[in-house]
Amino acid sequence: MSAAPKLATYDALLALPDGTRAEVIAGSLEVLPAPRPRHSKVQGALRSFVGRPFDDDDGFGGPGGWWIFVEVDVQLSLHDIVRPDLSGWRRERLADPDQRPFTTVPDWVCEILSPSTVRHDRVAKRRLYAQHGVRHYWMVDPETRLLEALTLRDGQWVDAGVFDDTVSARIAPFEAIEVPIGRLFLPKVPEVEP
Repeated sequence: MSAAPKLATYDALLALPDGTRAEVIAGSLEVLPAPRPRHSKVQGALRSFVGRPFDDDDGFGGPGGWWIFVEVDVQLSLHDIVRPDLSGWRRERLADPDQRPFTTVPDWVCEILSPSTVRHDRVAKRRLYAQHGVRHYWMVDPETRLLEALTLRDGQWVDAGVFDDTVSARIAPFEAIEVPIGRLFLPKVPEVEP
């Protein structure tokens, strides 16, 4: 009789070479591909548009009150450790912002979709985030140039809006500012006629 497979924990992530992008989902170690420039552009732009007024300007004129981080380890359970593209915590909920992994569930998570992770982000992580009480989940698709926002109500995701690159939008939980959706993405490449 064969032994049951050992479920991965945070130790499996620590054992990987430095710089390896990986997560543990339901005890399975999953190595993530390196991001493409269009992914990095969205990540940097959102960190700027949201992070500047809500994190960086805390006490300096912005709404403040948040910690906004790029690709930090978040341990939702012993066998579920994710590394969201962006995540945020209200400051009163996160007394120590310099820890690894975070064990406090984020208030907001944003995943930037790519062909290799779209299923993972839309199914497995969406379910995990709801199960563990993440209140706001954004998914940004650089291919379709859309931002989809969900809000958790009674353990279920509720559509908070889908925004395309033609609008600026006030999106929970950061509705105090307008996010210029088109500026999240690399410029459109003009179509060349044959």
